[in-house]
Parts: sequence; C-alpha cells; structure tokens
Amino acid sequence: MPDQDETLLLHINEAIATIRDKDSLFKVVTTKLRLIFPFDLIGINVFDAELKNKRLFLRDYYGADEVAPCTLPAKTDHFTPIAGSPVELMVANPRVRQIALRDYMEDYPEYEAFRRMQELHITQLTAVPLRTSGHLMGFLTLGTRRVPNLTADDEKLLEKLGSLIAVAVANTLAFEEVARREQERTLQLNINNALLSIKQREPLFRAVAEELSRVVSFEYFGIRVQRAGQEKAFQAFAEFSRTGPGARLEALDPDRYHDEILDGKEGIYQQSMDLLQHAAIYSGPEFKALAVRYPRLRYVYEQYHTRALLVAPIWQRSDGAAVLTLSAARPEAFRNEDLETVVGLVPQVALALENLFAFEQIEELKAQVEQERTYLVDEINTSARFGSDSGAFIGTSAALQQTQLRIRQVAPTDTTVLVSGETGTGKELVARELHNASPRRARALIKLNCAALPAQLIESELFGHEKGAFTGAVERRIGKFELANGGSIFLDEIGELPLDLQAKLLRVLQEKEFERLGGTRVLRSDARVIAATNRVLADEVAAGRFRADLYYRLNVFPIQLAPLRERREDIEPLLRHFVQRLSKRLGKSVRQVRPADLAALREYSWPGNIRELEHVLEQAIIVSQGPFLEFAGFAAAPLAAGEAATILPGPAPLKTLREQERDHILAALHRTGGRVSGTQGAALLLDINPKTLEARMKKLGIRRTVSAEA
Repeated sequence: MPDQDETLLLHINEAIATIRDKDSLFKVVTTKLRLIFPFDLIGINVFDAELKNKRLFLRDYYGADEVAPCTLPAKTDHFTPIAGSPVELMVANPRVRQIALRDYMEDYPEYEAFRRMQELHITQLTAVPLRTSGHLMGFLTLGTRRVPNLTADDEKLLEKLGSLIAVAVANTLAFEEVARREQERTLQLNINNALLSIKQREPLFRAVAEELSRVVSFEYFGIRVQRAGQEKAFQAFAEFSRTGPGARLEALDPDRYHDEILDGKEGIYQQSMDLLQHAAIYSGPEFKALAVRYPRLRYVYEQYHTRALLVAPIWQRSDGAAVLTLSAARPEAFRNEDLETVVGLVPQVALALENLFAFEQIEELKAQVEQERTYLVDEINTSARFGSDSGAFIGTSAALQQTQLRIRQVAPTDTTVLVSGETGTGKELVARELHNASPRRARALIKLNCAALPAQLIESELFGHEKGAFTGAVERRIGKFELANGGSIFLDEIGELPLDLQAKLLRVLQEKEFERLGGTRVLRSDARVIAATNRVLADEVAAGRFRADLYYRLNVFPIQLAPLRERREDIEPLLRHFVQRLSKRLGKSVRQVRPADLAALREYSWPGNIRELEHVLEQAIIVSQGPFLEFAGFAAAPLAAGEAATILPGPAPLKTLREQERDHILAALHRTGGRVSGTQGAALLLDINPKTLEARMKKLGIRRTVSAEA
C-alpha cells in the first residue's frame, strides 16, 4: 500500500499547509487517517517544555451513540501532572507502541479516561509520539475495539504521521497563542479607554470587570485595599457578582459580611499577610483546605458555592496593599493563561486605583485649600497695608535712590536676593516691591520669619508635614515652599535659621526639591527666594553659625538698606507722610511739628529706624491735644534724655552699632518698666518676637531687671 500511504501523507500535509481553523484541520486529519487505520477513538495530549505536565488537546469518539452520552469534555485547556498517570510510561520510552487497556487498568484503576474507554468497549490503544525538531511535544493515541495487528511498515507510517500531526499541533498552538495575545491587547485597549473616560469608582471597575469577563470566566470580581495605619485589613473597594451564566455583573454591598468575618484574627487580616501576597490559583481540594483555615473563604465556600479562587496582588508596599480576586463555582474555572491575563492587567488597575485615590482626595483637599486661601487672603491684606503709602520709599536721599535702582535691576529676574539692614529699615517692604515688580506678581508672595517660631516648627512651616509626622500633626499641611510655587518666598531673619535646616534649605535653592516631614514623595517648588537679615552673615559664617555654601547661594544679589541716621534728609518727608496717614487712620486732626522738635527728630540716631519713627509719631498723634504734636511724654526716649548730646555743637564720638542697639533696647525696657513680652512689653514696642528680644538681651549682656542696668 505504498501509494496509498504516500497519498495519505500528501493529503495531511496539504491540510496542514492550507487550513488554519483547528476544528476543520483535525476533522480532515482524522477522516483521512481512518481510511488507513480504522479507529474508534482519537486523542492528542500535549506536554509542557519540561515534560512535567500534560494537556488534552483533542479527543473524538466514533460510534459512541451506541452507549450513554460521553460525560467527559471534548477538550480542555488545563494542564495536569504527568506523574501518576499512564502517560508517564509513554514519556519514559517514547516510541510507537500497542497497549492492551486491561494491562494498564491494573496499574491505574482510578484513571478516569480509561474507565470511560471501557464503557465504550475500547480494548486496544496505539500510542504515537509527536516530535518537532527532535523534541517530544505530546502523544497521539488511537483507540480500537479490536486488536489492530500493526506491521512494521504500519509503525513506520505512524511515525511519519506523528511528525506531520506534531507540526499541525504546534502551528495550532501558535495560532491560539497569537489569538490569545490579540484578545489581551483588545482587552487592555478597552480598559485604557475606560480609564480615560470614566472617573467614578463603580462605573469604572464595572467596565473593567465586564471587559475581563469576555476572556476569563468568573462569577465574582473584587478589588480590596488596605491602607497604612488602618487596623482593619482589606476593605472592599470594588465588588461585583453575577447571579447566573450570561447575567450582568452587579455591585455588592461592601458591608454585607459580619464583623467577625472582617475582623477575626484568622480572617481577612491574616489573608492579607500571606494568602494574598502572591499571584496564584486555588481550586478543588486546595481551595477547600483554605476555606477551613480562613473564615471569609469558608463563608463564600458555603454561601456562594465558590470552589476556585484567582488572586492577583496589585501592590504590596509601605503605604498599604491592594489585591484583585476572581472566584467561580467550577473548580476548573481558571487556567494558568487566565492568571497571566489578569496579572498583565495589574499595572492598569493600579493606575486606576491611584487615579481614583487622587479624585477622592480632592474633597479632603478642599478644606485644606480653604486654609491656604485664608493664609493668602491675610497676605493680600498685609500687602495692601504696605502699599506705596508705607513710607518705605519716601525721600530723596542718595542711599534710597541706590536701593530703588537695585530693585529695578533685579526684579525682572529669578535671581535670589539677600536684603540686609538694621531692624526697621523696611526689608520686608523691599521684598514686596521686588515681588510686585517681577513677572511673578500674579502669584503669591509667601513670607516666613525664621526668628518667630521655635526651631522644631520651622521645618514644618517651610516644607509642610504629613498627617502623623509628629505629635500634634493631625492633618497634612502644605509648607511655605509649596505654597510659593510659581511665586516668591520671603525668608525674614534668615540668620536665625538653625544649622540643620540650613542644609535642607540649600537643597531647595540648588535642586528646587524637598519632602514634607513624614513624607517620602519628592516635591518641587519653582519659588523665587528673597532672604533678609539684620545680621552680618559674613561674620556669622566666620563664627561657624551659618553655612558658607548657603551664604554664597543666598548672596547672589545683595541689597544693603541704609539706616535712617544715614538718610537724615529723608526724615522730614517721612514725618509728613506718617503724620498724614496715621492721623487719618486714627481719626485725629493733622497737627504741625514745632521746629525745635523737628530739629531734634532729625538729630536723633533712630536705632529702630523707620519703624521707630512711625511708632513715635503714632504715640504723639494719640496723646496730642493742641495745634502741635506733643513729644514731651517721650522725654526718656528719644528726645529729651538720651539725645541731648546729639544736638550740641561740635563733633562727638559715634557709638558702635552694638552700643546703639543696647541703648535702644534699654530705652524700650525703661519705658515698659522692664516688661519684655505682652501687650505692654518692650518686644511689642520694638516690633520683634519676644524670644528674639530675649536672645538679643542675653547677647548684649542686658539683664531683665532695668533698675540693675541704671
């Protein structure tokens, strides 16, 4: 029969080359094959690459209508172990062989496929190895009711047929893999579209579940999330279930479980620690064993008849965990390919979760935005008080004109500016003028006085903190640098900044990056930095109290403000400006200044500078009754007592700045009876923080009791 054999091989080879549909291909193959080798059953098993597991690729019965309908599926995609099955004997010695079924039944009496063959009166099997490129990929099995009595030529022909059928099987598997991957790409595209178009939790995850159900068969879809700091374990984020085949997935009540199921020591929390950490499929006896161990799985086992569970962790990280689970009533519902499909979707689901977390946090952030708005309104109101009528730029002195020139030069840039000058010279007003004249004027100018807060709170003020970052941090707080993004930040009294914070500030200046206290996310801030100090920072660097690298980074464009005693020609225009503005604000008549008082005011050294001048005039306006401003009540300071020598003719030795500062603080303490803080204290009079004043007193050797200094 050589011609017939060649014809058979030719027909099968042609079918393999032209037919792509699996069912059509193997219908042709089996039909042609039965012309040469009459058989009553054909089966094809394929193996994994390691020859550890087998999968039934094809099974067909012929003449089975004489017996009860077949209860086995025509085909299945599940891999099962080769060990413990009759196939292990074939794999151990892969050759064409004839097998008497009764002989194998003695060794494998519980093998379900053999028992079914007995019902069909199959007595003989012919096993043909399937090889591609010399590699064993499976076996072709032909079952008959009679002994086939194969010759040596028949076995050689079957070997050739085995090689052809192996090619057909390999091609079909490849086509199926391509189709599966195309299906997965379609699924991912549809889910991406859902992510882009749906922003609400339930509709989004319903769409994800419905799309997934097109490629994976399941009855339950769930996403559960555990966030850091929560005692309870996984809480339902999205849960859907279908009541029957083809039914629509419906949302489940996340609170439908009893408390003991949610919070039991061996319940969901324990599952979060071990069971849900790895992608896996649990089915059959394995799932039943888990149901005995875990109360919630026992609940779904009994109430929903769940027999298979697919677990795909979405993330396991320091801020919590998330997991996607599918379940079904059929033990064989999930395949390894299904697990791969779901795991492949995990990045998209993770992105959806992150987006939804962000959307849901918007409501929480609204309250925080209101707090920020309150701060900004206060800043705007403060800015309004320090407008062109503030007196900062009143006068015609050369020193003032030089300051205005420096502001005009640097304002249009993003260059860091360091404003230096004595207390009361108007450093904050210069910062506001710089900001208002810059391209950033549409955004906020955020200010922080580094001397007005305890050291432990300055970092939180600068960079913000997360909830729980320290005792008392009951909510997340945005720091000044974050608020100033796109605008300017004014760091007053920068010389008071602790050394450990100086390094963090340097990083912000150089990299524009920082983290909130207690946070891990790196934030960026495009804020223009304007710093101010009444100290000589070069001296502070030399003394080791200020970082040299930070000093050079701040001192890119210095602006030095002259004290009022070096701008004596500006005192009269400043006086008239303040008298007009303060009289209007206080509801008082505008009074004149006696020539003698004006001369004394001109000659006074003004250690408190413009601020002190404004305060002296405000008090004079309040107490004056006649046509002139009365300064007699301030004989102790600044006019009568301390300044008599300054108006005498002839040169007098100049006091050092340290001596001037000491005398000024003593005068303030004398006026307040030695009180430092409070509404009647010297700190309020000098317009500085009480803690700062105490530090300056200690540095200057001033004891708290004024009488002791007299």
